Amino acid sequence: MAYDDTLVVEHIKATHNTDLLTEREKHLVGLAVTMTRGCQVCTRNRIEKARNIGISDEELNALVAVTSAVNSGVTAATARVAFGMLEQEKDAECGDVCSPTPG
Repeated sequence: MAYDDTLVVEHIKATHNTDLLTEREKHLVGLAVTMTRGCQVCTRNRIEKARNIGISDEELNALVAVTSAVNSGVTAATARVAFGMLEQEKDAECGDVCSPTPG
């Protein structure tokens, strides 16, 4: 049986149908997400669409910079929390209970 993306496509269309964001805002959010997810084909297509609605390369480069900064901040915060979790486990007096491989 072939993949049926009907439900996904309907959800995407319904979500994009909001009047709370402008088309420009939707394109910028979509581009930030595709860059973050690492989809080069999607990013290429979104850049083309953004240019077609009048978003300049200068604005797109600013979006790349902001997206990169946010992602690096998330990376640093995730690492900081992970290191903290390891320290808490090390300091806890729980024996094998805290160990990922009790025994």
